[in-house]
This record gives sequence, structure tokens and C-alpha cells, in this order.
Amino acid sequence: MLSRRLSLALIALAATVVLQGLGAVWVLGQAKRQIDRGRLASDIQLGFVQLSATKKELRSWVAQLQQGAGADAAVGNALQAALRQSLVRLQGLADAALALDDSDVGRAEHLRRLDALAVLGLNLDAVTRAIADTGPLSPGADARQAWLALSAVFDQAQGRDLRVLLADAITQEAAAVTRKRAAADRSMAWTRGLWLAMAATLAIAALLAALHFARALRQPLQQLSDGARALEEGRLDHRVPAQGDAEFATVARSMNTMAAALAEHQSRESDARQQLEAQVAARTAELQGALEALRQADARRRQLFADISHELRTPTTAIRGEAEITLRGRDRMADEYRAALRRIVEGSQRLAGVIDDLLAMARSDIDALALARRPLDLAEPLADALAQAAPLAAERGVQLTCGDADTPPPWTVLADPQRLRQLLMVLLDNAIGYSHRGGSVRVEVRGAERGVLLLEVTDEGIGIEADELPQVFERHFRGSAARLHRAEGIGLGLAIARALAQAHGGSLTLASERGRGTRAQLRLPLSSAVPMPPGGPQGKPA
Repeated sequence: MLSRRLSLALIALAATVVLQGLGAVWVLGQAKRQIDRGRLASDIQLGFVQLSATKKELRSWVAQLQQGAGADAAVGNALQAALRQSLVRLQGLADAALALDDSDVGRAEHLRRLDALAVLGLNLDAVTRAIADTGPLSPGADARQAWLALSAVFDQAQGRDLRVLLADAITQEAAAVTRKRAAADRSMAWTRGLWLAMAATLAIAALLAALHFARALRQPLQQLSDGARALEEGRLDHRVPAQGDAEFATVARSMNTMAAALAEHQSRESDARQQLEAQVAARTAELQGALEALRQADARRRQLFADISHELRTPTTAIRGEAEITLRGRDRMADEYRAALRRIVEGSQRLAGVIDDLLAMARSDIDALALARRPLDLAEPLADALAQAAPLAAERGVQLTCGDADTPPPWTVLADPQRLRQLLMVLLDNAIGYSHRGGSVRVEVRGAERGVLLLEVTDEGIGIEADELPQVFERHFRGSAARLHRAEGIGLGLAIARALAQAHGGSLTLASERGRGTRAQLRLPLSSAVPMPPGGPQGKPA
């Protein structure tokens, strides 16, 4: 199993590291021992050199004492103390060197050092006694003999020449220092080689282990990675091969089980979602149908009310204005009352016709109007429209005039008298309603051209913005200036007027400038230019 092999490899690497550490500690100890030996040998050599130099200084001081050259006793005492300290220090260094090197060579060197130190110690005692007995030479004394006697005390001890003894000791210690340094160098080289060998062994072992486990882990990890990527991308039919080491096989089986469970859950969720979407779509379609039916019904209801409100206002206003004018002022002749009553009756008849038409328009979505067209002199409905509009103009303080026609009457057109009168009333009502008090509204028949009669209604009122002019024939549209000037109204008059003009085979256009008035141009085909419908002039085209 991979985990067991990995554990064994880690244990082996750890054991190698521990062994390397222990070996390093032992090697460092040996190297330190060799370095300490070399340092002690160097210190012993230096001690012998210092002892020889101090002894020479003491001899010079004694010579000064004999010659009476003012030798200071404190200096002599200090030099003697320094000699004794050097001997004691050399004894301690010799013992330490023996403790570090108890081989045959080390013991032989130790015995030689002890012998030299013993002789030097006896010589120091002799020198101390001689110095105590020495003083300035008396006059006439033989100075040479005194110096020779003193030199014999400094240079001889137990029949041995101390100068030769010190020179041999310094030479031998120098050789010992050389040997110790060479041994320390060899120890350091051996340590360095051991370190390199151990590091190389550990690196090779780690590299081999890494290569082995890399090969062992590459394929299983790649398979698991492919399986995870497949799950992430939604490919739930992908399965990881459950082979090889037990650990990866266990993980692969777990991933395969999870993928199967997810696939089953996704399938159930997809079926449920499809069913839910189908139900939602069906319910949505039903609701949209019901909503559309309600919206159309509501729109028809609103349109009907709006059209009724607008269409009933104009004839009602004309009837009321006629009655008010008749009732005001002095008594009139019976003929005048009969004429006023006749106009009121005609207005009522037109009002009834409008009501009938509105009901018919409501039943046919208000877009189709039935016309009973016949050859008709335009002067008749125009005069009636002017008579009905006069009270409204008087009420609003607007002067209403009809100019001379360019083309003399009769102006025979194929039209429905009531509908044509209704169309003219809409144009006059708009011109009067959007004029300023004291303004004027002028009606002119421009003339016939190519079988078409042109009638213009011009006012000096508020006018229409240029960017709003293309929208004035849309239902329920009212310009910003119109809403400010006249709060009542719902924007149906011009739409109905245009529909009436087109139903008569003509057209209605507007030209306007804000603040300078509006000109409405109604074009109607003359009766001679319009083919008669089947059944004569009483036909009712749609």
C-alpha cells in the first residue's frame, strides 16, 4: 500500500538524518579535539619563549644591580614573579595537553616537558637565592669573575645548560605545533568529506524516493483530477478507474458513487422542472389570455367613455348656447323662436345621431363609421356649423368670420350631411377653444383644383410645437400648450375628424407655429370627381 511505503520512506529518511546528525556531532568533537591540541601546543611554545625572554630581562637587571646602575628592586621582584607564573602556567598547559592526548607520543612529550620544567624550577630557586645575596660590587672587585659566577647560576642547573634546554624545548614545541596543526587539517578535511558524503547520500535517497512516489502518484492523481473536472463540467457519466493502491481506489469508488447519486438526482430534478415548466407555461398562457381579454375590454370601455364624452360635448354645447341666446334679451318674433327651436331640434337630432354612432363605433371597436353619402352643397353644412359655433365663439370672446370663396358656389361634394357637419364642428370647436380671448377664427374655401375642394380654418391661437405636430391625430394626445390653455378635453377630436375626412375620400392636414396660430386644411373630392357607388348616391360604403 502506498501509505505504508510512504511511511517507510519517511522513517528511512528520518533515520538517515539522525545518523548524519550523530556523525556530525562526533566529527565535530574530533575536530575540536585536534584544534584544542594545536592551540595548547602553540600556547606551550609561547610560554617557553616568554620564560626565556623574562629570564634574559632578569639577568640584565642583576647586571645593573652589580654595576650599581640604579636597578629598581620592584622591577627585579616583578620579573621573578613573572618567571614563577610562567612555570606554573606551563605546568597547567602540560597537564591539559596530556588530558587531550594520552597516546605514547603524548606521554613522551609530557615527560619531556615535566623534566624541563623541573630543571627550570630548580634554576629559578637558585637564581632567587643568588639575587638575594647579590649587591653592588665593592671597589676593586673583579667584575668579570662576578659576572661569570652569576652567569653560571642563570645558565647551569644539575649539570645541564639551561640555554640549550630552553632552545630544545622551544624547537620541540614548534615541531609539536606543526604536527598538531597538520592533524587538525587532516581532521577538518576528513570532516568535510564525511559531510559531503552524508549530504550526497541523503540527497540521492530523497531523490530516489521522490521519483518513486512521483511515478506511483502521477496516474492515480491524474485520474482523480479528470474525475473532479468532469464533475465540475457536469459530465456525471464519467467514472474514475478504481484500480491500483487501496487508498486511491477507495477515493475513486467514493467519487463514482457521488457522481451516480448526482446523476440520479439531476435526472429527477430535470423531470420535475420540465413538468413544472409545462404547468407554468400552461397557466401563464391562460393568465395572459385572460389578461389580454380584460385589457381589451377595459380599453374598449375607456375608449367608449372618452369618445362619448368628447362627441356629446360639442352638440350639447351648441344646443345650450342656442337656448341661452334665445332666452336672453328682448322678446322676439314667433318666427325667430321657431327658427331657434328648429336649430335646437336639429342639434338634438345630431346629438341623437352621434349617440347612435358612438354605440355603433363601440360595437365595432370605434374604428369604422357608416356614412350615408349623397351629392351635397358644402355651403349648407358649413352654414349650419358656423351657426352652431357662433354661440361658443361669443362665449369665449372670439370673432368668427367666413371669407369670400375663390371658387363660387355651389361646391357639390359627395358627403354625409350629418358627418360633414360633425367634421366641420370639430375643426371650429378646436380653433375657437384654443384661441385667445379677442382673437379671430376665419373659414375660407380656397377653391377647387383637380376635382378637389379645399376648405381652411385658420386661428390666431396658441399653436402647436413642431415636434408635437406629427402626433396631434393620435387618440388621446394633447400637446403641452393645449393642456395649459384648456384643461378639459381628452384628445379625440382631431382623430375623429381625420377619420371622417378619410371616410369621405378626402384628407385633413394641419400647419401650425407655436404662439402664432394653426391652419387646418380639409380637402374633399367634388361630386363630379367621385364615382357613384352601386345603388345610387344613397350607398353606404364602409
